[in-house]
Amino acid sequence: MLIDTILHPDAAVREAILAPLRAHNDAAAGPTERHEVALVVRDDAGAIIGGLWGTTGYRWMFVQYLALPPDARGKGQGRALMLAAEQEARRLGCIGVWLDTYSFQARGFYEKLGYRAFGQIDDYPPGASRFFLAKRIDA
Repeated sequence: MLIDTILHPDAAVREAILAPLRAHNDAAAGPTERHEVALVVRDDAGAIIGGLWGTTGYRWMFVQYLALPPDARGKGQGRALMLAAEQEARRLGCIGVWLDTYSFQARGFYEKLGYRAFGQIDDYPPGASRFFLAKRIDA
């Protein structure tokens, strides 16, 4: 076996790495439909200024990114994005949504929306913590 470092991997390398893992997981848990979800916020000129990126699998949506520019924060847009993501997750047959955030980001924001912490890594990055949160949406 040869182990090779690829300094600038592309999507094809990622998919090649994931293929045996997905096959194993699907054999153990059953096949799953996977979807990528993008919800965007546009400015008055129509340019994308932020939004939400997520993926689904095994009936859960993972919110990978939620980003808004500083001047758009505190105006309900983040809340609207999360509620829209939950609605899309339900439409896709998901039973829950999960995500991660840092201690210097928005844990309280997500908790106000009903998300609960289920894990934590301290000193990631050093001096801060990374939190994992989830919310059931099938009730």
